[in-house]
Amino acid sequence: MLLPILFYPDKKLRTVAKPVDLVDDTIRTQVNNMFETMYDAPGIGLAATQVDFHQRVIVIDVSEEQDQPLCLINPEIIEKSGEIEWEEGCLSVPNYYENVKRANDIKVRALNQNGEEFEMEASEILAVCIQHEIDHLNGILFVDYISKLKQKRLKEKTNKKVKRL
Repeated sequence: MLLPILFYPDKKLRTVAKPVDLVDDTIRTQVNNMFETMYDAPGIGLAATQVDFHQRVIVIDVSEEQDQPLCLINPEIIEKSGEIEWEEGCLSVPNYYENVKRANDIKVRALNQNGEEFEMEASEILAVCIQHEIDHLNGILFVDYISKLKQKRLKEKTNKKVKRL
């Protein structure tokens, strides 16, 4: 089922997501709906916060063929190193892209859709995407990393679009 995506500057995007206590059928259904929504959008990552579900769940697929789905429940970065600057976009901030500096290499711990804990290492685009989506769970958007002037212009442009609808 496709889920409605919240758009910047919706205040719900600033909600800090709560940890998932139990990975059950409700969470698994949410994960499946999030994958369907992300692929349909189309995007490479989606945090539960973006679909007004405020639990610590993210889905990602950075593969060209979109055949490598990755689900991270209660993700936490346990190591990071290096630096990379990547042009980021966001399904909640359509048609807007900015360069953001993040760690190039990370190690993350999370639960999968079966509630099993795992750790993985990621670099480059996958590391950027994981960090971007975890930010969402913490109420942070990639536009928070840009200058105040650019943020102001983006808000004005977005508010004009909302008024026209």
